[in-house]
Amino acid sequence: MATSASSGDDLRDRSQHSQQSPLASQRAKDQAASEANQRGRFAQWFPLGAKEGFNQWWAGLSPSTTEHRVLSYIPYLQQPPTHAQTGSAPISAVSSSVDLGAQSEHTASPVTTTTVTDPHGPRRWNSQMVQLSGKNRALNEFSVERVGEDVEQNLVMLHGYGAGLGFFYKNFEGLSRATGWKLYALDLLGMGRSTRPPFKIHAKDREGKITEAENWFIDALEEWRVKKNIDRFTLLGHSLGGYMAVAYALKYPGHLNKLILASPVGIPEDPFAVSAEMPEPEDSTMANEFTQDQGATINNSNSNLPRTADNNNFLNARSKAGETSSSGTSTPPRRPLPRWLTYLWDANLSPFSFVRWSGPLGPRLVSGWTSRRFSHLPSEEAQALHDYSYSLFRQSGSGEYALAYVLAPGAFARSPLIRRIQGVGRQYIRPHAGPIPDADAPKKSHCKASSKMSDASTAASVPATDSSAPAVRESGIPIVLMYGENDWMDIAGGYAAEEKIKQEKLRILADASEEERRRDNGSAKVVVIHKAGHHVYLDGAEQFNEIMLEEMKDVMKREMERKSRDADQGRLS
Repeated sequence: MATSASSGDDLRDRSQHSQQSPLASQRAKDQAASEANQRGRFAQWFPLGAKEGFNQWWAGLSPSTTEHRVLSYIPYLQQPPTHAQTGSAPISAVSSSVDLGAQSEHTASPVTTTTVTDPHGPRRWNSQMVQLSGKNRALNEFSVERVGEDVEQNLVMLHGYGAGLGFFYKNFEGLSRATGWKLYALDLLGMGRSTRPPFKIHAKDREGKITEAENWFIDALEEWRVKKNIDRFTLLGHSLGGYMAVAYALKYPGHLNKLILASPVGIPEDPFAVSAEMPEPEDSTMANEFTQDQGATINNSNSNLPRTADNNNFLNARSKAGETSSSGTSTPPRRPLPRWLTYLWDANLSPFSFVRWSGPLGPRLVSGWTSRRFSHLPSEEAQALHDYSYSLFRQSGSGEYALAYVLAPGAFARSPLIRRIQGVGRQYIRPHAGPIPDADAPKKSHCKASSKMSDASTAASVPATDSSAPAVRESGIPIVLMYGENDWMDIAGGYAAEEKIKQEKLRILADASEEERRRDNGSAKVVVIHKAGHHVYLDGAEQFNEIMLEEMKDVMKREMERKSRDADQGRLS
């Protein structure tokens, strides 16, 4: 009996264990999965491994090395020229496909491709640091021109906030096929590989701070133009570069023959312009720049949409603005940005400061952006752009600190361009203290002196004028605004700008003579790049290049007509 009872107890124990074991096993599995999920949240947002991140931080690749690698993906240019200087950053000790240490500090030896290796050549590529007046002021320049052809037109390309000229690597080859053109890509002062002088604002009033911050960039661009002896050029600016391109056109009139704005920042009046339903911040503001996966954005685009279609979040929100709920009341506007974000923004805490402060964690933080931004690119190119981005982000802070003076939290301009863009191509050709529209200012040449204008402005770009002579007004320039089909930037602002520019043209020409109407070149249009996000030049490079080539052909045609008219007028006089 005892044996039988013992056997029964063992059987019950085994039975209970067999019943409880799967549950216990599942609980253990669930717990392990939960722990893995907790550990994986950081990895999901910042996918670069800890070891890889540490190795990248330790290697400390210089911007010159990483820029060279990115530019090596330009078709037919496996060995791009790369000068060695990056502000005050040392040359990297890590080996590169070119001996950067053997290059001149400020100018690399030009590289010329031949018709044998380059079916669209021969072309000459060059890289140099262009010195400006003042202490520690120089712009990084990358250029390409066609060999054996006269340079008739110049295209200048400006990158966005915190980026660099290397981001245009998919555009250089295609755009340099245009006959008679020379392309220049520049790093804005205090960004990219340009020098990084201390960014200081001396003005006390709000408008003065905005103007001084804008002048900081555009005065450097104007001094560069004077040093390169370029009279007129076409200006392409992306995002913040687009904002500064508008500012340049307003302050330095008479030098642009076309303005192309690729997803420009700062045009809309304010974030609450649409009073009805708006997308949540993650769907409509700059947060998308850090959260959108570009590979998914491209793959999820509607391939059946026509090339002029638009899925832009803001535009869709605007189309819903007139809709009401079943109760007849409008949906309330979206909530404002969190106070902590507004506080950090107004305190001018740069996002790149976190990269510099985080040390070995920096590459992982940057991977949170690059892994999504470049997810649609081949892995090697995506890696090269990640390395390039990190090498720029970790440089000493300079031009990045202008952001809080120019833009309010959420990337809306403190002095919206929608209030000023109608002045582009309509300014009096005379000195200006800042990017302010002339409107109906007196037609006598005059300008309020500005004690805060930089050395570049006073020395290179404010010529002496006869105050008694009538000022000549610009006769308009074509303005093109480009947006991505899935752009987080406000395309509605682009359409509003287009309308305002056209209305200004009608106003200016209301009392104009027939000859003045014939000579007017003012126009505006909005273009949508299919399957592209904010970085239209990279996401939709093929269509972007096609459109750009058409716009460049248009410039050639207009400039030939202008020169012909001027020649005819000269013969008559």
